Amino acid sequence: MASPADKIKNIASRLPADFIWGTATSACQVEGAAFEDGRGPSIWDDFARMPGAIKNGDTADVACDHYHRYKDDVALLSAMGADAYRFSLSWSRLLPEGTGAVNQKGVDFYKHLLDALREKNIAPYVTLYHWDLPSKLQEKGGWQNRAVLDWFEEYTDAVVTHLGKDIPNFIVLNEPAVIAYVGHYEGIHAPGLKSAGAMYATMHHLNMVHGRSCRQIKAALPKARVASTYTHFPIYPADDTPQSAAAAELMMSIWSDGFFGPQFKGAYPANIADAVAPYIKEGDLDICRMPGDFLGVNHYCPDYAKHVDEDVPARLTFAHNAGKIEPIGTTDLGWPIVPQGLYDALVDIKERYAPASIVITEGGCAFNDGPGPDGKVHDARRIDYYAAYLDAALKAVEDGVPLEGYFAWSFLDNFEWAEGYGPRFGLVHVDYDRGLKRTLKDSFFWFRDLISQCRTDAVAREL
Repeated sequence: MASPADKIKNIASRLPADFIWGTATSACQVEGAAFEDGRGPSIWDDFARMPGAIKNGDTADVACDHYHRYKDDVALLSAMGADAYRFSLSWSRLLPEGTGAVNQKGVDFYKHLLDALREKNIAPYVTLYHWDLPSKLQEKGGWQNRAVLDWFEEYTDAVVTHLGKDIPNFIVLNEPAVIAYVGHYEGIHAPGLKSAGAMYATMHHLNMVHGRSCRQIKAALPKARVASTYTHFPIYPADDTPQSAAAAELMMSIWSDGFFGPQFKGAYPANIADAVAPYIKEGDLDICRMPGDFLGVNHYCPDYAKHVDEDVPARLTFAHNAGKIEPIGTTDLGWPIVPQGLYDALVDIKERYAPASIVITEGGCAFNDGPGPDGKVHDARRIDYYAAYLDAALKAVEDGVPLEGYFAWSFLDNFEWAEGYGPRFGLVHVDYDRGLKRTLKDSFFWFRDLISQCRTDAVAREL
């Protein structure tokens, strides 16, 4: 088996000099300070207080306390050698009511964070919406209410006005399929709804917000790069029946093509077009059609769908593989490790939609290794995971996929939504029982060495 150093050499020797290396977080998962300095509540604050919604009754009230420790965390990003840091803004920290008065203390926090990144020469990739809708807007119908288009426009304007000059890269939406399907149909994420109608309304309004916000940002900041980021992975039939084949096709439309289709072609896939039609007005699809400056892709593992007797005749079953590609292992969440799935996903996007550029905005794995007797975190399984997935991504590049960067999920162990604090995705271990102490994992140092080697190899190629 190749050593970690050999794996670095294999990857670094095949990358262009301008490849972007980063790591990622989201506001709800790391900031904490949930009720400080004027921040309003979000749907995740509310959801976490529903009995049984989050494992162990965990909340994001404190999370990793990134709000107070951002300077130290940025120093760690610099020590890693990261080119970029992807993080999200808390809508309700900037606009506590969702609309109306801007919270200056929220603006100041993000200004300070952006300043700290600039001082370390780390490029910010700023996500406007990573699932945390202000509670006041949910009370008005949230993503089901077409008024969300105007609410989001006001929010975008506040970001552009107060922070935009310091943001070169915008990501409007993170994983809209999770918002629509998991939050509005499955009900296991905020706001916890279980309605096919709510899902399809939310899907269309998300597509509209992408198109409108991209245009709004580009009009105000012509030099900014703007995109959204999407979940994309192979979905296989669970068995050989025609019903499960149709279920897999439907789930691919709900998870990927229901967003890629409007963005790149101005049309919904045929198998969901009738379901979305009640929410579409004249001219909507022209607005949705807005390919970004790059396409953000979040990828973890393949999954499968099976027919069920429900209003949406399919159910995506997470953390399983249909046997089409043999997993090489599983994570501590039970998710299959299938590097080939990433290759297939990237090639599929290239062949069917031909984006000008792709950035893997999330990729990672939950391995719950903690500090050993020597005080260090030896997470060899995470290194093996990243080496295998990066090798698969580079094979896709060699086959013509325009991949320009990779962001590891996650920078810090954090609040992992409905799973609470159990799963650990971070390159940095956070000790929730000992004052949120940060410990750099072996994978952190592996990425540091990988980034350094990539730069050294790039210089050598230019000589």
